[in-house]
Amino acid sequence: MADTDLSTLLLKWYDANGRSLPWRVKGGAHPNPYVILVSEFMLQQTTVKTVIPYFHRFMDRFPTIQALAAADIEEVYQLWQGLGYYTRARSLHTTAQMIVNDFGGKFPEQRQDVLKLKGIGAYTVASFLALAFNQPETVIDGNVMRIIARLYHLIDSLDDIADTIRLKAEALTSHEHPADYASAIMDLGATVCTPKNPQCLLCPWAKYCQSKGAADVEQIPIRRKLEKKEKHGSIYLIYNSKDEVLIRKRTEKGLLSGLYEFPWTDEGVLFVDAEDTQNEVTHVFTHFKLTLRIYKLRIETSPICDGFFIFPETLKNYPFSTLMKKVIKLLPQKDTK
Repeated sequence: MADTDLSTLLLKWYDANGRSLPWRVKGGAHPNPYVILVSEFMLQQTTVKTVIPYFHRFMDRFPTIQALAAADIEEVYQLWQGLGYYTRARSLHTTAQMIVNDFGGKFPEQRQDVLKLKGIGAYTVASFLALAFNQPETVIDGNVMRIIARLYHLIDSLDDIADTIRLKAEALTSHEHPADYASAIMDLGATVCTPKNPQCLLCPWAKYCQSKGAADVEQIPIRRKLEKKEKHGSIYLIYNSKDEVLIRKRTEKGLLSGLYEFPWTDEGVLFVDAEDTQNEVTHVFTHFKLTLRIYKLRIETSPICDGFFIFPETLKNYPFSTLMKKVIKLLPQKDTK
């Protein structure tokens, strides 16, 4: 079957079965590119179900690109708490400022200009241009790779077939309805051609899929599994005589830069005379699993140069990572109310 005919089948399926999402319109580009920009940053490595409530709160507070550009980064972090991957929040804020300051508040429509924006790579530029401006860009993520590999029964390692997948995906992309096609193939992967138990009977491409009914369909595509490293360390709840607790703002580069935290380390111990609370917190990052033992200490002056004391009930006013929020949950409730 011709690629254009396959595209037509998918578009018809999408028209009847496509998901209703707060950042989506059917029938072409979204009238507000800002909506697409925010949703694309939030959806990087995060599920639709998780993103929806964050998206609503974010758009209520920052309804325009100008409002976001003028905002304090700490307020952006506050609204991002729980989504993780905080570099996305920083990049989105920087991108908003670039669009306002460097592009006069007008969203760039050329690929080379969009790629100048902070935090935008090959996937996001394609998705943004397709959904915001109806440009014939080919969007390729994990969903698309899985669909194409199964459609053509590509059974080699994903690393070896990446170029083949890209070429076949480009051939299938609709040039007449690129925005709807991008949404359609995402929905197909999210709701029908799922990693486990694919719903082949509901697939518009079932008749032409070379993996339908194959015993190895759930193993396609073949991914190289990366074993997560495990790290262990300690985290310290340091109080003074006023029962204030010590926090600091993380300035080091990395995922958690700009957020607040309790002093911690994954290399040895920071304070040998601290009391072991017998509690631990564990958090799984992209490439490693981190477990921190919680210790308590009482000191009148901050033992770290950038630390400062606050009353525990005001912790809610500061942006913390999900890892730190797990520690806060273990504090006595009266301290955090």
